[in-house]
Amino acid sequence: MTEAAPLAPVAARQRLHALDVLRGIALLGIALMNVEYFGRPLADVGNGVDPSQTGLDHALSWLIYVFVQGKFWILFSLLFGMGFAVMGARTQAAGGGFTRLYVRRSLGLLVIGLVHALAIWAGDILVTYAIGALLLLLFRDASPRRQGQWGALLYGAPVLGLLMMAAVMLALQSSGLSSGDHVDLAQEAREQAARAAEIAAYSDGTWWQATVVRARYLLTHIPEMLVFECFAVGIFLIGAWLLRSGAIAQPSDHAALYRRLRHLALPVGVVLALLSAAVTVHLDWKEQGARAMLAMALMLAASPLLSLGYLALVVAALQTAFGARLLAPLAPLGRMALSNYLLQSLVGTWLFYGHGLGLWGSVPRRWQVAGVVAVFVLQVLLSRIWLAHFRHGPVEWLWRAWTYRQVPPMRAR
Repeated sequence: MTEAAPLAPVAARQRLHALDVLRGIALLGIALMNVEYFGRPLADVGNGVDPSQTGLDHALSWLIYVFVQGKFWILFSLLFGMGFAVMGARTQAAGGGFTRLYVRRSLGLLVIGLVHALAIWAGDILVTYAIGALLLLLFRDASPRRQGQWGALLYGAPVLGLLMMAAVMLALQSSGLSSGDHVDLAQEAREQAARAAEIAAYSDGTWWQATVVRARYLLTHIPEMLVFECFAVGIFLIGAWLLRSGAIAQPSDHAALYRRLRHLALPVGVVLALLSAAVTVHLDWKEQGARAMLAMALMLAASPLLSLGYLALVVAALQTAFGARLLAPLAPLGRMALSNYLLQSLVGTWLFYGHGLGLWGSVPRRWQVAGVVAVFVLQVLLSRIWLAHFRHGPVEWLWRAWTYRQVPPMRAR
């Protein structure tokens, strides 16, 4: 009987090229969304497009809100779920030991996320991913089809609930049974104070003052983070189903699935996103709570459909010679996605925060977008140069050393 190979980080030649390309694309979408909140309070997340913007700045914000915001974290989450499935398959082939290894990997990600959230930027998503990764263990033994069904339920049920709640609120308002949205003055005062503290600490404060505000933000938003876990775990499971079904490794064998994603899911997602934007892109939760909830629920329904459509378009492009050549430079970026994600936060906070260049609130949206594109191109080039000399990104190397309890080779052969 052949002895199972010991578990170790995946070699470059064993990686799925499509996943690395998709991670690189997801990084661009995430940066386009995050850059606004390097120079705007995180208290405004969930309020939609800044109503003070006009002209080109408003148009860019509208396009990013409708077609990017909320779509690329989902794409990244699909890929995270695929990574869960890949690790499960590899540990099974190696003779077991998945749970212990996976828990250690998730705890390592949790530490990285906490450092990011506390020391760099409060808009971190890695802590949410790490907790969601542990919750994925509850579904480890489910079949691929069952994982996909659970994923659709975990994401879709809350969205349906929000749609129903918005419909009830609108019906009550139209019938005159509800006089409008009631404002809790004490809660509003607390929110305004927290927003003012963010602005003061990030725009003019020291690194330590910003860290104190980041820690407060993390603690006060734990309930929202736990609610968000339902959506995240749902998307993780859909990603695991896609990987385990063979649709990623053998796309030509699943041509019908990809046609449905391109010709059905993507157009329906566009229609729902445009409907949401038609309701409102300025989510005023105090004065127009019912409309804001309806717009948010429609956008939540649109986002996974758009993300899956984007994924299908990229996979289709990779099946062509031209598309493969065009997208190939993104693969090194995706191979070290964690390092590049953290680097985006470091650059963004250094540019905008008071303990850096202090550009908070002074950069128009058009220059934010231009800056993201410039930094992204630089990251593509630097990632290629780095991986020509090293096997892993620096943070990936540390994470893998912790996960496998051995120091992986760093220098490229």
